[in-house]
Amino acid sequence: MLKDVTATRYITPLREGGSLPGLVEADDFGTYVLKFRGAGQGRKTLVAEVVCGELARRLGLRVPRLVTVALDAVLGLGEPDPEVQELLKGSGGTNLGMDFLSGAVGFDPLAFEVSAAEAGRVVWFDALVNNVDRSWRNPNLLMWRGDLWLIDHGATMIWHHNWPGAEASAARPYDAADHALRSFAPDVGAAAERLAPLVTEELLSEVTAAVPDAWLTGEPGFDTPDDLRRAYARPLLARAATVHERIGGLEGTR
Repeated sequence: MLKDVTATRYITPLREGGSLPGLVEADDFGTYVLKFRGAGQGRKTLVAEVVCGELARRLGLRVPRLVTVALDAVLGLGEPDPEVQELLKGSGGTNLGMDFLSGAVGFDPLAFEVSAAEAGRVVWFDALVNNVDRSWRNPNLLMWRGDLWLIDHGATMIWHHNWPGAEASAARPYDAADHALRSFAPDVGAAAERLAPLVTEELLSEVTAAVPDAWLTGEPGFDTPDDLRRAYARPLLARAATVHERIGGLEGTR
């Protein structure tokens, strides 16, 4: 389960993200990038962040620690920006926070080097969760203390926007032609050999259990949050074994 904290101070909006995340302090004295349940993308974005972020962490990839953040809407009363104030007012309750990596810089493939092995692990993982938001235009990668960190997994698992078509959607190939790490000759074969066996029912059960019930309750077609958790796990389990065979766009990288 994720650690629960309570926001004590709203510091500033972070306008780089389309969902207008914010920087907050919490009662554990931590500083977090807060993603709001009331943002335009809705709670499914938060679910995707947790499922993919926690899965990536358990597969050995670096992801900022995730926490659930209790937000009192009163924190927005002093915010001068009306858009941000409305977002804060509409996001009372449980939101998602991730450790703020102070001093981190955005990844630039022209400025940093990544091994073929590490690039392969990231590309394989992105193919597994069908991440369409790791392009050279918007890498959603950070360099912090000399290491590569993965952020922003809200645009993954597109099948959860249409559950009746989830099985067919999850079976589709993954196009890595614009992937931010394509130029580093990603060794997806080695990544698959190492990582695919780790994606088990037990692991996915553990990962999906980290999603708060509040973000799962009331989904059409599902009676309970646990039913929905199993629906998230099934496509990932089915995809893990063979997705490396369906990654396109890496031709000519070796």
